[in-house]
Amino acid sequence: MLREKFNTAMKEAMRSKDRRRLSTIRLIMAAVKDRDISVRTESDSKVGDSEIIDILSKMVKQRNDSIKAYEDAGRLELAKQESDEIDIIREFLPRQLDQSEIEVAVKKAIEDTSASGLKDIGKIMATLKQEYSGQMDFSKASAMAKGLLS
Repeated sequence: MLREKFNTAMKEAMRSKDRRRLSTIRLIMAAVKDRDISVRTESDSKVGDSEIIDILSKMVKQRNDSIKAYEDAGRLELAKQESDEIDIIREFLPRQLDQSEIEVAVKKAIEDTSASGLKDIGKIMATLKQEYSGQMDFSKASAMAKGLLS
């Protein structure tokens, strides 16, 4: 379970006195705890691994946006810091699909949903998100699907 991995990684970071890693893992755990609290109002359960993967994916996306902003502003040290955090977060994510694997998955989703035009992008993306959550950049997959259907 991912929660156990976070706890183990945090203890290792404390032992090795790796401040960047420790603070990033604490950020991850805080985001998960925050989601647990918001879910707790609806039911008595905690979020599962699939939702944690979604949280981690969003954290990576936020940091990529920050890197772009920092680089545009000439703050390369902050961009490097964000990049280091992305590397740490990605350790807990499933392996990311490469471009050719994404193309195969998109073609399969188009076939599975019997998509015939751009109006079917929603069905394709829903299928991909269900099967490949946390494993691909869905904006790339969406662009690829649009290219294949047009």
